Amino acid sequence: MNRLLHLGYGCYAWLALLIIVAPMCVVLAVTPGVMRRRRVARAAARLFLLSIGSPVRVDGNTIEPHYPCVVVANHGSYLDGIILTAALPAGFTYLIKYEMSRVPIAGFILRRLGSAFVDRRDRNDRQRTARALHSLATRGSALGFFPEGTFDKAPGLKPFHLGAFAAAARAKLPVVPVVIHGARWKLPSGGLLSRPGPLRVHICDPVHAPADEPTARALMAATRRAMLVHLDEPDLAPDPAYMPE
Repeated sequence: MNRLLHLGYGCYAWLALLIIVAPMCVVLAVTPGVMRRRRVARAAARLFLLSIGSPVRVDGNTIEPHYPCVVVANHGSYLDGIILTAALPAGFTYLIKYEMSRVPIAGFILRRLGSAFVDRRDRNDRQRTARALHSLATRGSALGFFPEGTFDKAPGLKPFHLGAFAAAARAKLPVVPVVIHGARWKLPSGGLLSRPGPLRVHICDPVHAPADEPTARALMAATRRAMLVHLDEPDLAPDPAYMPE
């Protein structure tokens, strides 16, 4: 019976996504202005999560008083991008792994929303992306990152990449840690069918680089500590100060 319920719910979720995404793509194709398109995507993300019985509950701090800022979130599910789009203000530019730009429909949507893509395997591309993000940050853009870069089925907070924290440190912007709850259970890595279940986003207090060590790595370590307080998953970094380039 549980398998039948899972199958039925998962198929319904795919149908709801198709019904909402198809007209959204048309609207994004003809709507001028990135901010207008981001508002459309935010409304569509909220409608989708509501339609599958999992509207996002947001608690903790608020983003607006710290805007512009750099938001970093844990990454545990294919749903994380939709969840952040629904939960956060529409003005964020998200850093997305380059492979997503080649995914049909998803790549189109992400490009129309002004997302920044990075190929982490290409050092030159990482450096170009870092310069672009620094430029966006210094111009007052709000940036959103999944600093783990990837996710899998096993729970835990993986080591962070440095880009988000370098952009924040150089532009002297606060980092706002965001903790997503329920997404890994609802649609884990390798899963095709979503499960029913609640979704919650906790917005932590903003984190600033320590005055005695205002570096990107120190900012990363402080942000990681703040996230782990609210994340009910283990710390998978071998050293809190470790982070891949």
